Amino acid sequence: LSFMLSLRKTLYNIEQFGQYPLQVNGFNNLDECLEGAMVEKEIESLHSDHAVTSGRERWFKKLPPVLTFELSRFEFNTQLGRPEKIHKKLEFPQIVYMDRYLHKNIERTNERRGEVKKLKEQLATLQQKLECYKNYGSGPMKYPLADMLQFVLEFATTKPTSVSPAEDPRLTTSSPPTVSHPLSDAIAKDSSEPGDKDSSDSLVSSVSNCQQTPIYKPFTQCKHPTDCLPHPAPHSATEEELHFVKTCLRRWRTEVEHDINELKTSIDKLTQTLEGMYSDNSLCQVPYRLHAVLVHEGQASAGHYWAYIYDHANQRWMKYNDVSITESSWEELERDSFGGMTNASAYCLMYIDDRLPQLITGTTTLSCQVLHGMDSLPAALRRYVQEDNRWFQQELSEWEEQFCQTATPQEESATPVEPPSSSVENTELTPVEPAPQSGPSTEEVEQGATSEARSGSEEEKTAFHEEYSRLYELSQEEITPQEDARLQHALVYFFQNKAPKRVIERTLLEQFTDRNLSFDERAISIMREARAKLRLIKPEDMDMEEYMQWHDDYRDFRTVFVYLLTGLEHYQHGKMREALNYLAHAYETNAALLGKGEKRGVNKALIAVYRRKCLTALNDSASRLFCSGEEGKVEEGLSIMDEAVIPCLHLMSRDSALSQEDRDAMENIRSHWCCCLGQDMDDSLQVKLGELLPRVLDGSSGTVVLKDPPKVHVNQAHDLCSRLAAVMESIHNTTVVTVQ
Repeated sequence: LSFMLSLRKTLYNIEQFGQYPLQVNGFNNLDECLEGAMVEKEIESLHSDHAVTSGRERWFKKLPPVLTFELSRFEFNTQLGRPEKIHKKLEFPQIVYMDRYLHKNIERTNERRGEVKKLKEQLATLQQKLECYKNYGSGPMKYPLADMLQFVLEFATTKPTSVSPAEDPRLTTSSPPTVSHPLSDAIAKDSSEPGDKDSSDSLVSSVSNCQQTPIYKPFTQCKHPTDCLPHPAPHSATEEELHFVKTCLRRWRTEVEHDINELKTSIDKLTQTLEGMYSDNSLCQVPYRLHAVLVHEGQASAGHYWAYIYDHANQRWMKYNDVSITESSWEELERDSFGGMTNASAYCLMYIDDRLPQLITGTTTLSCQVLHGMDSLPAALRRYVQEDNRWFQQELSEWEEQFCQTATPQEESATPVEPPSSSVENTELTPVEPAPQSGPSTEEVEQGATSEARSGSEEEKTAFHEEYSRLYELSQEEITPQEDARLQHALVYFFQNKAPKRVIERTLLEQFTDRNLSFDERAISIMREARAKLRLIKPEDMDMEEYMQWHDDYRDFRTVFVYLLTGLEHYQHGKMREALNYLAHAYETNAALLGKGEKRGVNKALIAVYRRKCLTALNDSASRLFCSGEEGKVEEGLSIMDEAVIPCLHLMSRDSALSQEDRDAMENIRSHWCCCLGQDMDDSLQVKLGELLPRVLDGSSGTVVLKDPPKVHVNQAHDLCSRLAAVMESIHNTTVVTVQ
């Protein structure tokens, strides 16, 4: 837990540390930050030019089990007089090796640092030479040297036409057609040997003929040119002159290309050597694995915090965002934590010693040992114990509340606890025999359970039967755009999708165990009867994973409806961007449900038609903003495309069951942007269009980043049904209806 500070290799000072601070400015990755923090002189990082003149070095003498790096992403702007956040991109690995920063490796590390310095000097020299070839010229305009030689060769080998360029009537037109350059043909033919006569004649013929077949380039022209304009050419050139010029230019161009290739090869080799300088086994003995990342989104004065924590048991990343805990991925963590793209970035990294498995196995404390013992139980028994503990805690809290209110402890024993599962046959609830316990014999326990179950009043059995019948009748009603009985209760959803009987029965029993329904003696009696029946179920009688999966599907079904209704309400109010986000999420979640059964989700055509309307409207709006040419409007149009239209197009292109209407809409959007290439616009706007087009046209590559919709509250069944009816009435009557 300490590091050694060395001054001029003669003065040592040992200090302890907690969170180790690292500067972000001037560095590109975590290793560069550490190198800069450990050596306060000329910093030997691979890409950074950051340097501080000092002779002080830091070395770790001992590392803690959990190593926490504090990234300094805030600085004070003295000119503005306020703090600012550093949004610079900083990469960090999932495993970092700390060997090179340990004091015991001081000689080996310093030797490598000297090698890195020499290699970086060689690399800088080679990069300067390559830059001279890539940007050649003595004036302000510079071009690649190989291309310049090719242009001169092209000019020398072009034969003049009978009509001079000044007299050509085609040059007087206001909008001359775009003509493909013969450079690509000349380069292709120039690959032959300089002494090959046939190749030489072919090159002369190809570049001298003005009536060449033009090359159609979809990203620079929308129509094929109807004619070819004459190219500049020498007024006169003898065969001897032409042969001499061609021979020299070809030889020089070949030499230049050879030099460029050698430089690139040398640069690649040096770069690989630098990257692997500390990757041999001798410096990879102290691995630390990334365990948690703390993220800040916003500016220096305000923002939002969340964390990513690695779940070692299930080998997945989890995102802890306020009360929401969701499964995540390394790609999402990179996008939110590296910075540089948005105003979200990591400000704290926690690494754990990968050589200490007990840090993550949970065997160091008594409570952890108990949990470890639970994990060793069979799955069915483990679920039974967990469920039993949960109900026991609930019974204790209810008993304490009841005792404090009535001061009559006798009443506490009347409430049974802890259920694991249930089962009913047809519409009758059949108790399941409990597992044998110490004390009475198995026969006595079975008789006791049977008599207890049969002692339930007819009122209680009638209540179960009536609720079962009511929900079953609801499930027989036809689904219409204005009404969907599945929203009223999970059992209606289960009935329509033919869920297993035990899933239906347990769900029915559990709804009667809710304490909020205990408003009179009859309700309390029914609640106790339902809890008793749940407790009589053995672990092997119920697959709890299947049970939870059915309830997860119903939760997703209601979420689809919430997204759909929210999206339609935004659509009615003209908020197309918000509407498309909700509708896109509704379509994706609904598609996963429909893959399990026809009645597991919503009619996808309803979602698709309004998703298509929003997509088309947003694309038209983005196009108008972009074509206006005003900087602010152009940026707004690109933002609409990048955050809404393009992610939606990518998701649609990956849907194998996409309707023909959606395919036509996608094609119209892509064709619209392609046609923009033929319009007269500024060079800067043309460049932005060229960058936008590949993202619009190619939906098969790249990561789809669909913005998460704002958190929405899944309303009660009555509220959802009312919202559905109101929205459908609003759409059909073309009037806006707001439901509170």
